[in-house]
Amino acid sequence: MRLLLDTHILLWAAAKKALVPEAAARMIDDVQNELLFSSASIWELAIKRRLDRNAPMVDAHAFRQNLLANGYQELAINGLHSAQVQDLPNLHKDPFDRIMIAQALVEGLLLLTSDRMVARYPGPIQKV
Repeated sequence: MRLLLDTHILLWAAAKKALVPEAAARMIDDVQNELLFSSASIWELAIKRRLDRNAPMVDAHAFRQNLLANGYQELAINGLHSAQVQDLPNLHKDPFDRIMIAQALVEGLLLLTSDRMVARYPGPIQKV
């Protein structure tokens, strides 16, 4: 199965494994599954670090390199992903989440999320 992990799940998997919900941990640890991260997650971390919000102070460069070194595949944002956003219901305004939902739809990926708002979207999304 091809899994796209949202930003929170990625952060937990990389830094605080104990915070990863059990269902997600099983899926992440299953060597049969292909693990992907969106370039939107790296963008989100970089912006939040620059804005100095109450967000994890993660170096986006190092985080990306660590994901790649641990076998994750990066999913770049393309025009099809961007266009798909216009067809999403207006349930949630977070642009990072919306582009990841669009990526999952376009690419046929299962998006793993801990966000109940994201899980309300139709499509291949699993709240863990």
